[in-house]
Amino acid sequence: MPIFGPDVDLRDPAYIDDSARLYGRVVVEAGASIWPFAVIRSECHSVRIGARTNVQDHVMIHEGLDHPTVIGSDCSITHHATLHGCTIGDRVLIGINATIMDGASIGDDSIVAGHAIVTEGTAFPPGAVIAGVPAKQVATRALAKANLANARHYQALAARYAAGIYRLTRPNDDEKDSVP
Repeated sequence: MPIFGPDVDLRDPAYIDDSARLYGRVVVEAGASIWPFAVIRSECHSVRIGARTNVQDHVMIHEGLDHPTVIGSDCSITHHATLHGCTIGDRVLIGINATIMDGASIGDDSIVAGHAIVTEGTAFPPGAVIAGVPAKQVATRALAKANLANARHYQALAARYAAGIYRLTRPNDDEKDSVP
C-alpha cells in the first residue's frame, strides 16, 4: 500500500504504485499516475500533479524554500528526475535524470533533455528544447503532439497496472521470445 500523509489530496488518479511515498500538501489530479519509488513531499508550500501526468520510477518532487512545485496536465516526468520548487507547463516531457530547481519555469509543450540541470529562476518559453548543464534552450519545436502521445502511452499503462496487467502484448508475441 502506498504511504500518504494526511494532507494528500487524491482526485481520482489512474494508478499509484505501492512503493510511492507522498507527504504534506500534495494534490494528484484525475488520471495522473505515480510509478515505483517516486517520492513527493511538501512541508511548507504545496505540490500539484496535473491531470493525466505521469511521475515515473524514482522521481523526487519537493517544494522549494520560497516556491511550490506545480506540474501541468499531460506531462511525463521521467525516471530519476528531480523537480524542486518549479513550475512545469502542460504537455512537457522532463528527460531521465533531469533536475529543475527553485523558481524555474518550463513553458507548455517543451522538452528538457536527460541529465539537464535547469538552474534557479530560469524561465523557458513554450516549445523549448532545453539541454545542458546549466540548461539552455537549444531549439524551438512543435512538441505538443509527441509529448501528448508519450503521456497517453503512460495513461494506457496506468490503466493496465491498476487492473493488475503488467505486460504489453503485440500481435505476433510468442513464447520463444520470452526470457528463459
